[in-house]
Formats: sequence, structure tokens, C-alpha cells
Amino acid sequence: MEDVAAFRARARQWLESTVQPLQPTNQRWGEGELNVEVFHDFTIEEEREHLRNYVEWHQRRIAAGFGLIDASPDWGGQGLTKSHERAYTEQEAGFDVPPSHELISVTTKLVAPTIVDFGTPEQQEQFVAKFLRAEEFCCQLFSEPEAGSDLAGLTTKAVRDGDEWVLDGQKVWSSGAHISTWGLAICRTDPDVAKHAGLTAFLVPIPHDGVEVRLIRQMNGGAGFNEVFLSGARIPDSLRIGAVGEGWKVALTVLGYERSSAGTSGKRGGSFDELLGLARAMGRTEDPVVRQALVKVYSKHRAREWARSRAAAAVRLGGKAGPEGSIGKLLWSNAMQDMSDVASMLLGAKLTADAGEWGTYEWNDHLLGAPGYRIAGGSDEIQRNIIGERVLGLPGEPASIATSRSGSSAAASPERRRSGSASAAPVRSSPDRRRPGRAPSSRDRRARTRGRCRRGCGWVTTRQKSSAGPRSTSSASSGP
Repeated sequence: MEDVAAFRARARQWLESTVQPLQPTNQRWGEGELNVEVFHDFTIEEEREHLRNYVEWHQRRIAAGFGLIDASPDWGGQGLTKSHERAYTEQEAGFDVPPSHELISVTTKLVAPTIVDFGTPEQQEQFVAKFLRAEEFCCQLFSEPEAGSDLAGLTTKAVRDGDEWVLDGQKVWSSGAHISTWGLAICRTDPDVAKHAGLTAFLVPIPHDGVEVRLIRQMNGGAGFNEVFLSGARIPDSLRIGAVGEGWKVALTVLGYERSSAGTSGKRGGSFDELLGLARAMGRTEDPVVRQALVKVYSKHRAREWARSRAAAAVRLGGKAGPEGSIGKLLWSNAMQDMSDVASMLLGAKLTADAGEWGTYEWNDHLLGAPGYRIAGGSDEIQRNIIGERVLGLPGEPASIATSRSGSSAAASPERRRSGSASAAPVRSSPDRRRPGRAPSSRDRRARTRGRCRRGCGWVTTRQKSSAGPRSTSSASSGP
């Protein structure tokens, strides 16, 4: 296998001979177009043209050996490592190449590897290569009006009828469904078992009889999200992904890939260079408050890069994306919010109306879009639950708190248990002396923390250890 350093040098040489270098925005302030939007504001034709330009570039890279870098040669990939892919991405960031699109990321980084994990050989042969090459697009059909973070509470049903399934229900916040050819849907196939156990995944063709897509207009003027109505849509069993009842595992896999790839689309939402350029243009770089705010943004961007590297290393060792991806996703969404805050502090009233001054009103798109990524891919609160419970090993929320937040039984809430476990909350190793419904006291938490620090496992104190039983597992995983 080629050394990463040699690969990086070869990639840079190819880029220099193929495309023009990109000058940092803070060095060319006032030139060209400043695009710091988080969600695109395109007409449908503009969006199709945007995708065509990127797909052309994507396939050009593949032909040159710099696309699908870590994908298997079975699917047209280079068979290299995440380190090679990261090395190329770092080099490409310095060149003027067509920007990506969320639908590209969903198709190539989320759905394609999930079909590799769960699809039949026939499905892999039919879909994986074309999805990785972005020859066709696939959106996610996960969230519903009453099931966002509580993904396992979805109600869209799929009823088997011979060799077909009949789908009925509604999905919402589906990015790019209006220009997709497929949608990966999670549906309820068994209403009589625990919520997470009665789900199955399907690939749904779009357009298709019984499938209606409606645009959702966003507050920035764009319409990249959609409602998708399934009304008696019939699809063959050959489009079922994974076994019947395995939809929760499929969903968790997709969400794991989503969190690992969050923020890897390059220029979405602007860069620190562009924020620094704004501060310089406004003459505010000597203001200590502004300097501190800029350092905060820069620090989070750097921490996110390190978190992504750690998550990539975990994938190399374990084969699949783990909960570590939530750290990078949380850092990314928070850094984007911090960028909005700094831009607002620098621009003030200039954010509210376009007065024709270059590089000012453009930040309005960022301000309106950044909050959306605190929800997309699993809300910030869900990411913190995952980090706390699955990375740090902290206890799950008591049933009373989980119930009050979700409005439903904690025993059925996916945020409170590991995949495949019906346990609602950790089994306590000693009698609970707290009043029913009361949150853990600071004394309770200190006792558990002392036990963890001494023993390194469970959350029992040392003196309880002899009589304590095993701790049940819990988790938090879901997303729009």
C-alpha cells in the first residue's frame, strides 16, 4: 500500500495540474462571491446544475485515482485508508473545485456503506457502485412529524402482501427528496413488539406510484427539505434492506456514518478564514473581546479535526463508526453557532438588510441556517446523551426524567437504551432512597463518580461492590 506522505504529494501534484489554487478569503476580501450559507437556496434547476458540476468533478477524481479512496476495489474504490482520504481532502481544500451537496454525502457516505453492511449480494451489485459514483442519488426517509429524535416511535407502516410491501405514512425533513431517485425508509412492520424491534428498512424508488414529494420552504428562502407522503406505495421485497425487524440496526448504522461524516463536506457554512476576513474588514481584530471570540471558534474547529481523526482511527480498528462521531458532530454544530454569534457581533444591523456592501449581508444565510445543524443528524441533546452514556459510561437518565422529556414511557424510548436492549434505565445496585420521580442529587452523582474512578467500571461505590449486580446497558441514538 502506498505511503500516506507519497500519496499526499502525488495528489497535490495532480491537483496543481488540474485546477486552480484557492486564495484564502481573508487575503482576497471583496473579490468574487462570498458563500457562507449552511443550507442551499437554489431553484430546482440551479440545484440540478450544482449537482451535475460536482458529479463531473467526483467522477474525474475517481478516474485519476483520487476518488473513493477508502472504498473497496469491489465497488470501484482505491482500497486505501481513511488516512489517505483525509490527506487528499486536506490538499483539495486549497483548490477551487466544485462544492459538494448534502445529497452527495447522504448517498456516498451514508447509504452506500450501509448497503454494504446489510444488503444482499444482489442489492450490493445493483446499488453500491452507482451510489458511490453518485450516478444516482438516495435521500433518507427517517423523521416523521411525531418521530424525530424519538426515531423508534415512527408510525409509517409497511404491510406485507405476498412478495410486495405496501407502505403508508408520512416522512418529513427529507433533504433532497425532490431530486433523488431513491429513498432509504425506516417503517414499522410489527406494531406488537417493542418500538425499536418492530422496524424494517426499505429502498423506495422516487418517483413512484403512491409516493408524493412536497417542498418545505425554509426561513432563508431555500427549499431543500421535503415532506414525503407514502399512500399505498407498493415495493418488492427485493428492496428490503436487512432482515425483517432489523430496521433499528440499519438506522443506527446510517446515523453512525452521518455523525462521523458531519462537517466533512468542506465549505458548508463557511470557514474560519472567512470569519477572520470579516473581522479584518470591520477593523475589529485588535478588540480583545473579538480576538477571544475568534480564538474560541478556531479552537473548536481544531478540536473537531482531532475528533474526526480519532473517529477515523476507531473505524480502522473496529470496522464501523462508533459513538465517537458524536463528539465531532457536536463540536461542528457548536462551532457553526459560534461563527454566527461572532458574525452578528461584528456586523450588527448590517445583517438585517442588504446594503450592497460586499461580505456583510451574506452572513445572514449563515445566521438563519446554523441552528438547523443543532437538530440534523441527531440533536445536540442526543449527542450529549451518546457521549455521556456510550463514551464516558455515565448512567442513563432516571425513568421519570426521560418520560417527562419524551412524553412517553421511558421503557420504549430509544434514547435510553442500547440497540437491541429493552431496558429503560440502569438497574440500581443498592436500594434507591430517593423519593419517586426525583432527579439524582449531587451527592448521588458524587458517590457514583467516586466508584467509577476507583474501579473503572460500573457506577457502584467500592463498599457496594460485593453485593452489586451487573449494570444494565443504555444508550442514546437517533436523529432526524
